[in-house]
Amino acid sequence: MADAPKIRGVKKIVSTELIPFTRQLASMIGAGMPILSTMQTLEEQCDNQEFKKVLTHIRSTIEGGDPISKSLAAFPAIFDEMYVNMVVAGEQSGEFAGILKRLAAILGSSSRLRKKVKSAMTYPTVIISIALLLAGGLIQFVVPVFAEMFAGFGKPLPALTQTLVDISNFVKANWYFVLGAVIVATFLFRRWRATRKGRYQLDEIKLRMPVFGQLNLKSSIGRFCRLLAQMTNAGVPILKSLDVVARSIGNRVLEDSILAARKEVEQGNQLNIALDGKPYMPLIMIRMIAAGEKAGRLEDMLDSVADSYDEEVEAMLTTLTALMEPFLMVFLGVIIGTIVLAMFLPIFNMGSLAT
Repeated sequence: MADAPKIRGVKKIVSTELIPFTRQLASMIGAGMPILSTMQTLEEQCDNQEFKKVLTHIRSTIEGGDPISKSLAAFPAIFDEMYVNMVVAGEQSGEFAGILKRLAAILGSSSRLRKKVKSAMTYPTVIISIALLLAGGLIQFVVPVFAEMFAGFGKPLPALTQTLVDISNFVKANWYFVLGAVIVATFLFRRWRATRKGRYQLDEIKLRMPVFGQLNLKSSIGRFCRLLAQMTNAGVPILKSLDVVARSIGNRVLEDSILAARKEVEQGNQLNIALDGKPYMPLIMIRMIAAGEKAGRLEDMLDSVADSYDEEVEAMLTTLTALMEPFLMVFLGVIIGTIVLAMFLPIFNMGSLAT
Protein backbone atom coordinates (compact mmCIF):
# COMPACT_ATOMS: atom_id res chain seq x y z
CA MET A 1 0.00 0.00 0.00
CA ALA A 2 1.30 3.46 -0.92
CA ASP A 3 2.45 5.82 1.79
CA ALA A 4 0.04 8.52 2.94
CA PRO A 5 0.26 11.61 0.69
CA LYS A 6 1.54 14.92 2.05
CA ILE A 7 -1.37 17.22 2.79
CA ARG A 8 -1.35 21.01 2.73
CA GLY A 9 -3.72 23.23 4.67
CA VAL A 10 -4.11 20.83 7.59
CA LYS A 11 -5.37 23.57 9.95
CA LYS A 12 -8.12 24.51 7.49
CA ILE A 13 -9.12 20.86 7.10
CA VAL A 14 -9.34 20.39 10.87
CA SER A 15 -11.35 23.59 11.37
CA THR A 16 -13.76 23.25 8.43
CA GLU A 17 -13.87 19.63 7.24
CA LEU A 18 -13.34 17.33 10.21
CA ILE A 19 -16.60 17.91 12.07
CA PRO A 20 -18.91 17.61 9.00
CA PHE A 21 -16.98 14.51 7.90
CA THR A 22 -17.42 12.87 11.33
CA ARG A 23 -21.14 13.69 11.45
CA GLN A 24 -21.77 12.41 7.93
CA LEU A 25 -19.75 9.26 8.56
CA ALA A 26 -21.74 8.59 11.75
CA SER A 27 -25.08 9.16 9.99
CA MET A 28 -24.27 6.96 7.00
CA ILE A 29 -22.81 4.13 9.08
CA GLY A 30 -25.78 4.40 11.44
CA ALA A 31 -28.12 4.08 8.45
CA GLY A 32 -26.50 0.76 7.57
CA MET A 33 -24.28 1.79 4.63
CA PRO A 34 -21.12 -0.30 4.16
CA ILE A 35 -17.93 1.51 5.13
CA LEU A 36 -16.48 1.40 1.59
CA SER A 37 -19.64 2.86 0.03
CA THR A 38 -19.68 5.51 2.75
CA MET A 39 -16.08 6.53 2.16
CA GLN A 40 -16.57 6.60 -1.61
CA THR A 41 -19.63 8.84 -1.23
CA LEU A 42 -17.82 11.21 1.14
CA GLU A 43 -14.84 11.28 -1.21
CA GLU A 44 -16.97 12.12 -4.25
CA GLN A 45 -18.83 14.98 -2.55
CA CYS A 46 -15.72 16.53 -0.95
CA ASP A 47 -14.91 19.99 -2.37
CA ASN A 48 -11.60 20.45 -0.53
CA GLN A 49 -9.03 18.88 -2.85
CA GLU A 50 -6.47 18.30 -0.10
CA PHE A 51 -9.00 16.56 2.14
CA LYS A 52 -10.17 14.60 -0.88
CA LYS A 53 -6.64 13.15 -1.11
CA VAL A 54 -7.00 12.05 2.51
CA LEU A 55 -10.35 10.35 1.85
CA THR A 56 -8.99 8.67 -1.29
CA HIS A 57 -6.09 7.20 0.67
CA ILE A 58 -8.37 6.08 3.51
CA ARG A 59 -10.73 4.36 1.06
CA SER A 60 -7.87 2.62 -0.73
CA THR A 61 -6.34 1.32 2.52
CA ILE A 62 -9.75 0.02 3.66
CA GLU A 63 -10.07 -1.75 0.31
CA GLY A 64 -6.66 -3.29 1.04
CA GLY A 65 -8.00 -4.80 4.26
CA ASP A 66 -6.99 -2.24 6.91
CA PRO A 67 -9.49 -1.17 9.58
CA ILE A 68 -10.61 2.46 9.34
CA SER A 69 -8.79 3.32 12.58
CA LYS A 70 -5.46 2.35 11.01
CA SER A 71 -6.32 4.32 7.86
CA LEU A 72 -7.12 7.43 9.92
CA ALA A 73 -3.93 7.05 11.98
CA ALA A 74 -1.90 7.66 8.80
CA PHE A 75 -2.90 11.34 9.12
CA PRO A 76 -2.13 12.24 12.76
CA ALA A 77 -2.21 15.99 12.06
CA ILE A 78 -5.91 15.64 11.12
CA PHE A 79 -7.09 12.65 13.16
CA ASP A 80 -5.38 12.97 16.54
CA GLU A 81 -4.83 10.25 19.15
CA MET A 82 -8.14 10.92 20.84
CA TYR A 83 -10.01 10.60 17.55
CA VAL A 84 -8.25 7.38 16.51
CA ASN A 85 -8.59 5.75 19.93
CA MET A 86 -12.32 6.43 20.03
CA VAL A 87 -12.66 4.94 16.54
CA VAL A 88 -10.74 1.87 17.74
CA ALA A 89 -13.12 1.61 20.70
CA GLY A 90 -16.06 1.86 18.30
CA GLU A 91 -14.68 -0.91 16.11
CA GLN A 92 -14.10 -3.18 19.09
CA SER A 93 -17.42 -2.50 20.82
CA GLY A 94 -19.64 -2.71 17.75
CA GLU A 95 -21.05 0.75 18.54
CA PHE A 96 -19.16 2.50 15.77
CA ALA A 97 -21.94 4.88 14.69
CA GLY A 98 -22.84 5.86 18.25
CA ILE A 99 -19.25 6.62 19.19
CA LEU A 100 -18.79 8.63 15.99
CA LYS A 101 -21.84 10.71 16.91
CA ARG A 102 -20.39 11.39 20.37
CA LEU A 103 -17.06 12.21 18.77
CA ALA A 104 -18.71 14.71 16.42
CA ALA A 105 -20.50 16.30 19.39
CA ILE A 106 -17.21 16.61 21.31
CA LEU A 107 -15.45 18.18 18.34
CA GLY A 108 -18.31 20.60 17.72
CA SER A 109 -18.54 21.67 21.36
CA SER A 110 -14.75 22.08 21.69
CA SER A 111 -14.56 24.04 18.44
CA ARG A 112 -17.30 26.47 19.47
CA LEU A 113 -15.79 27.09 22.90
CA ARG A 114 -12.27 27.43 21.50
CA LYS A 115 -13.46 30.02 18.98
CA LYS A 116 -15.20 32.02 21.70
CA VAL A 117 -12.12 32.00 23.94
CA LYS A 118 -9.84 32.87 21.02
CA SER A 119 -12.15 35.70 19.98
CA ALA A 120 -12.21 37.11 23.50
CA MET A 121 -8.42 37.04 23.71
CA THR A 122 -7.88 38.32 20.18
CA TYR A 123 -10.09 41.40 20.59
CA PRO A 124 -7.83 43.28 23.06
CA THR A 125 -4.75 42.31 21.03
CA VAL A 126 -6.29 43.84 17.90
CA ILE A 127 -7.28 47.07 19.67
CA ILE A 128 -3.86 47.46 21.29
CA SER A 129 -2.17 46.79 17.94
CA ILE A 130 -4.34 49.44 16.27
CA ALA A 131 -3.45 51.91 19.01
CA LEU A 132 0.26 51.24 18.59
CA LEU A 133 0.05 51.49 14.79
CA LEU A 134 -1.83 54.79 14.98
CA ALA A 135 0.60 56.11 17.56
CA GLY A 136 3.55 55.02 15.44
CA GLY A 137 2.08 56.66 12.34
CA LEU A 138 1.46 59.93 14.13
CA ILE A 139 4.94 59.95 15.68
CA GLN A 140 6.65 59.06 12.39
CA PHE A 141 4.77 61.29 9.94
CA VAL A 142 2.68 63.94 11.73
CA VAL A 143 4.77 65.00 14.72
CA PRO A 144 7.79 66.06 12.56
CA VAL A 145 5.56 68.50 10.66
CA PHE A 146 4.43 70.10 13.92
CA ALA A 147 8.01 70.08 15.24
CA GLU A 148 9.20 72.13 12.24
CA MET A 149 6.32 74.54 12.69
CA PHE A 150 7.11 75.04 16.40
CA ALA A 151 10.88 75.35 15.84
CA GLY A 152 10.52 78.97 14.69
CA PHE A 153 8.97 80.08 17.97
CA GLY A 154 12.37 80.18 19.65
CA LYS A 155 11.07 79.11 23.05
CA PRO A 156 11.05 75.76 24.85
CA LEU A 157 8.15 73.50 24.02
CA PRO A 158 5.92 72.07 26.74
CA ALA A 159 7.48 68.94 28.33
CA LEU A 160 4.88 66.58 26.82
CA THR A 161 5.39 67.99 23.33
CA GLN A 162 9.18 67.96 23.63
CA THR A 163 9.13 64.33 24.76
CA LEU A 164 7.02 63.38 21.75
CA VAL A 165 9.34 65.30 19.39
CA ASP A 166 12.39 63.57 20.91
CA ILE A 167 10.76 60.17 20.41
CA SER A 168 9.89 61.08 16.82
CA ASN A 169 13.45 62.24 16.11
CA PHE A 170 14.90 59.09 17.63
CA VAL A 171 12.61 56.81 15.58
CA LYS A 172 13.36 58.69 12.35
CA ALA A 173 17.11 58.60 12.95
CA ASN A 174 17.22 54.99 14.12
CA TRP A 175 14.26 53.32 12.42
CA TYR A 176 16.41 50.47 11.14
CA PHE A 177 17.56 49.70 14.70
CA VAL A 178 13.96 49.79 15.94
CA LEU A 179 12.79 47.54 13.10
CA GLY A 180 15.74 45.21 13.63
CA ALA A 181 15.01 45.01 17.36
CA VAL A 182 11.38 44.08 16.67
CA ILE A 183 12.42 41.38 14.17
CA VAL A 184 15.07 39.94 16.51
CA ALA A 185 12.67 39.99 19.48
CA THR A 186 10.00 38.20 17.42
CA PHE A 187 12.51 35.58 16.24
CA LEU A 188 13.81 34.96 19.77
CA PHE A 189 10.28 34.72 21.15
CA ARG A 190 9.27 32.13 18.54
CA ARG A 191 12.46 30.17 19.11
CA TRP A 192 11.89 30.23 22.87
CA ARG A 193 8.25 29.19 22.43
CA ALA A 194 9.32 26.25 20.25
CA THR A 195 11.40 24.74 23.09
CA ARG A 196 9.79 22.46 25.68
CA LYS A 197 10.85 24.80 28.52
CA GLY A 198 9.56 27.87 26.66
CA ARG A 199 6.24 26.23 25.83
CA TYR A 200 5.85 25.13 29.45
CA GLN A 201 6.61 28.63 30.78
CA LEU A 202 4.26 30.24 28.25
CA ASP A 203 1.47 27.82 29.17
CA GLU A 204 2.02 28.62 32.85
CA ILE A 205 1.82 32.34 32.08
CA LYS A 206 -1.50 31.69 30.33
CA LEU A 207 -2.82 30.07 33.51
CA ARG A 208 -1.51 32.86 35.78
CA MET A 209 -2.77 35.83 33.75
CA PRO A 210 -5.36 38.01 35.52
CA VAL A 211 -8.88 37.07 34.39
CA PHE A 212 -7.69 35.28 31.26
CA GLY A 213 -5.84 32.76 33.41
CA GLN A 214 -9.08 31.54 34.94
CA LEU A 215 -10.67 31.53 31.51
CA ASN A 216 -7.89 29.33 30.12
CA LEU A 217 -7.91 27.04 33.15
CA LYS A 218 -11.66 26.48 33.18
CA SER A 219 -11.87 25.86 29.44
CA SER A 220 -8.97 23.37 29.64
CA ILE A 221 -10.39 21.55 32.68
CA GLY A 222 -13.79 21.37 30.97
CA ARG A 223 -12.12 19.85 27.91
CA PHE A 224 -10.20 17.38 30.09
CA CYS A 225 -13.38 16.17 31.79
CA ARG A 226 -15.35 16.00 28.54
CA LEU A 227 -12.72 14.00 26.66
CA LEU A 228 -12.03 11.66 29.58
CA ALA A 229 -15.75 11.00 30.03
CA GLN A 230 -16.30 10.18 26.38
CA MET A 231 -13.20 8.02 26.02
CA THR A 232 -13.87 5.92 29.11
CA ASN A 233 -17.56 5.69 28.16
CA ALA A 234 -16.47 4.41 24.74
CA GLY A 235 -14.53 1.63 26.43
CA VAL A 236 -10.99 3.02 26.20
CA PRO A 237 -9.01 1.89 29.30
CA ILE A 238 -8.55 4.64 31.90
CA LEU A 239 -4.74 4.66 31.65
CA LYS A 240 -4.85 4.99 27.87
CA SER A 241 -7.56 7.65 28.17
CA LEU A 242 -5.50 9.73 30.61
CA ASP A 243 -2.44 9.40 28.38
CA VAL A 244 -4.32 10.59 25.28
CA VAL A 245 -6.35 13.31 27.01
CA ALA A 246 -3.21 14.78 28.62
CA ARG A 247 -1.69 15.32 25.18
CA SER A 248 -4.97 16.61 23.74
CA ILE A 249 -5.61 19.29 26.35
CA GLY A 250 -3.27 21.85 24.77
CA ASN A 251 -1.42 23.01 27.91
CA ARG A 252 1.93 21.52 28.99
CA VAL A 253 1.47 22.44 32.66
CA LEU A 254 -1.87 20.65 32.89
CA GLU A 255 -0.50 17.82 30.74
CA ASP A 256 2.27 17.20 33.29
CA SER A 257 -0.27 17.23 36.13
CA ILE A 258 -2.49 14.68 34.38
CA LEU A 259 0.44 12.42 33.46
CA ALA A 260 1.67 12.55 37.06
CA ALA A 261 -1.83 11.51 38.18
CA ARG A 262 -1.82 8.73 35.58
CA LYS A 263 1.26 7.19 37.21
CA GLU A 264 -0.57 7.05 40.53
CA VAL A 265 -3.64 5.49 38.91
CA GLU A 266 -1.33 2.90 37.34
CA GLN A 267 -0.07 2.11 40.85
CA GLY A 268 -3.62 1.44 42.02
CA ASN A 269 -4.87 4.79 43.33
CA GLN A 270 -8.31 6.11 42.49
CA LEU A 271 -8.43 9.00 40.00
CA ASN A 272 -9.57 11.59 42.56
CA ILE A 273 -6.70 10.69 44.90
CA ALA A 274 -4.22 10.77 42.03
CA LEU A 275 -5.38 14.24 40.93
CA ASP A 276 -5.46 15.66 44.47
CA GLY A 277 -2.63 18.13 45.06
CA LYS A 278 -1.52 18.29 41.43
CA PRO A 279 -0.88 21.84 40.11
CA TYR A 280 -3.97 23.65 38.83
CA MET A 281 -6.34 20.73 39.45
CA PRO A 282 -9.51 22.36 40.94
CA LEU A 283 -10.71 20.97 44.27
CA ILE A 284 -14.37 20.97 43.21
CA MET A 285 -13.54 18.80 40.20
CA ILE A 286 -11.63 16.34 42.41
CA ARG A 287 -14.52 16.16 44.90
CA MET A 288 -17.05 15.51 42.14
CA ILE A 289 -14.83 12.82 40.58
CA ALA A 290 -14.57 11.21 44.03
CA ALA A 291 -18.38 11.18 44.29
CA GLY A 292 -18.65 9.71 40.79
CA GLU A 293 -16.14 6.95 41.55
CA LYS A 294 -17.90 6.12 44.81
CA ALA A 295 -21.29 5.87 43.08
CA GLY A 296 -19.88 4.01 40.06
CA ARG A 297 -20.93 6.86 37.75
CA LEU A 298 -17.57 8.43 36.88
CA GLU A 299 -18.44 9.20 33.24
CA ASP A 300 -21.70 10.93 34.19
CA MET A 301 -19.95 13.00 36.85
CA LEU A 302 -17.17 14.00 34.45
CA ASP A 303 -19.77 15.12 31.92
CA SER A 304 -21.51 17.11 34.65
CA VAL A 305 -18.23 18.82 35.62
CA ALA A 306 -17.52 19.59 31.96
CA ASP A 307 -20.99 21.12 31.50
CA SER A 308 -20.48 23.24 34.62
CA TYR A 309 -17.12 24.57 33.46
CA ASP A 310 -18.37 25.22 29.94
CA GLU A 311 -21.24 27.29 31.35
CA GLU A 312 -18.81 29.22 33.57
CA VAL A 313 -16.53 29.93 30.62
CA GLU A 314 -19.41 31.18 28.48
CA ALA A 315 -20.64 33.41 31.32
CA MET A 316 -17.11 34.79 31.81
CA LEU A 317 -16.79 35.45 28.09
CA THR A 318 -20.08 37.34 28.00
CA THR A 319 -19.11 39.48 30.99
CA LEU A 320 -15.57 39.98 29.73
CA THR A 321 -16.70 41.12 26.31
CA ALA A 322 -19.17 43.59 27.82
CA LEU A 323 -16.53 45.08 30.15
CA MET A 324 -13.67 45.00 27.68
CA GLU A 325 -15.20 47.17 24.96
CA PRO A 326 -15.46 50.43 26.96
CA PHE A 327 -12.09 49.79 28.67
CA LEU A 328 -10.29 49.31 25.36
CA MET A 329 -11.99 52.33 23.81
CA VAL A 330 -10.75 54.40 26.76
CA PHE A 331 -7.26 52.95 26.32
CA LEU A 332 -7.29 53.79 22.61
CA GLY A 333 -8.58 57.29 23.39
CA VAL A 334 -5.89 57.91 26.01
CA ILE A 335 -3.04 56.86 23.69
CA ILE A 336 -4.21 58.85 20.67
CA GLY A 337 -5.55 61.71 22.80
CA THR A 338 -2.21 62.14 24.56
CA ILE A 339 -0.38 62.39 21.24
CA VAL A 340 -2.90 64.86 19.81
CA LEU A 341 -2.77 66.93 23.02
CA ALA A 342 1.03 66.99 22.86
CA MET A 343 0.89 68.29 19.28
CA PHE A 344 -1.67 70.99 19.95
CA LEU A 345 -0.51 72.07 23.42
CA PRO A 346 1.94 74.64 21.98
CA ILE A 347 -0.86 76.10 19.91
CA PHE A 348 -2.96 76.49 23.04
CA ASN A 349 0.00 78.31 24.57
CA MET A 350 0.69 80.30 21.40
CA GLY A 351 0.38 83.58 23.21
CA SER A 352 3.22 82.91 25.68
CA LEU A 353 5.43 81.22 23.05
CA ALA A 354 5.15 84.10 20.59
CA THR A 355 6.01 86.86 23.09
